[in-house]
Amino acid sequence: MPVHRPGPARRSRLSPAGVLLAALSALSLLLALPTAAQAADDVPPRGSARLGQGVIEHDGQGGLPSGGGATQTEGVDVSSHQGNVAWSTLWNSGVKWAYVKATEGTYYKNPYFAQQYNGSYNVGMIRGAYHFATPDTTSGAAQANYFVDNGGGWSRDGRTLPGALDIEWNPYGAACFGKSQSGMVSWIRDFLNTYKARTGRDAVIYTATSWWKQCTGNYAGFGASNPLWIARYNTSPGELPAGWGFHTMWQYTSSGPTVGDHNKFNGALDRVQALANG
Repeated sequence: MPVHRPGPARRSRLSPAGVLLAALSALSLLLALPTAAQAADDVPPRGSARLGQGVIEHDGQGGLPSGGGATQTEGVDVSSHQGNVAWSTLWNSGVKWAYVKATEGTYYKNPYFAQQYNGSYNVGMIRGAYHFATPDTTSGAAQANYFVDNGGGWSRDGRTLPGALDIEWNPYGAACFGKSQSGMVSWIRDFLNTYKARTGRDAVIYTATSWWKQCTGNYAGFGASNPLWIARYNTSPGELPAGWGFHTMWQYTSSGPTVGDHNKFNGALDRVQALANG
């Protein structure tokens, strides 16, 4: 008997215009979806964070200070990004104090710390060390101990500033490191209490007002004991976080001469010396 053999399947045909439209739609979808490599590129490597890294992104920047008004003393802050620093150049330009990144979390030590910390001291500057906080990795106490054990200590030599806690936007993830406002306050308190127990000094707090409001609920409880180092790249320090009636230091730019990050101490050199002496 005859066998029925199916013929070739019929193919649907698109017009040339339809083919072009489909190709464009597929391309637009591909462009709209970031690749894994692009997403990874947006997150800097652990250890690379530094003072003020998130300021321009979150708060923008304006003009430079006019230089009038009360006497202020020029300072700088540095990290591994600056490598070996030309301290003599900075000293000759009028920079009299410096803060050097010592540690981050409990996993990173600045490989340039010795050149930067000792080099600033050797040209005559009053200098101190700072710690970049990562409250999502370990406790405040653990990070304070790591900081003190790796360059963040203090001595009454008249040339060493108390350690500074750099607490600001998280460059590796969520701005507040996954902490509630009360949880962030508790973490900061844990760090500060441990640092004081280890060194006898109240640590400086470096922060930006907008971050402080967002991540601590504008907590006012540290202003009576911990000097404020405010971050704002504009003509004035602007609004301060709750609890502080004045700032002690002000990071006003990330594009100053020689090292980029420049600061003003709220007072003459003898006030810098007074903070160093405790």
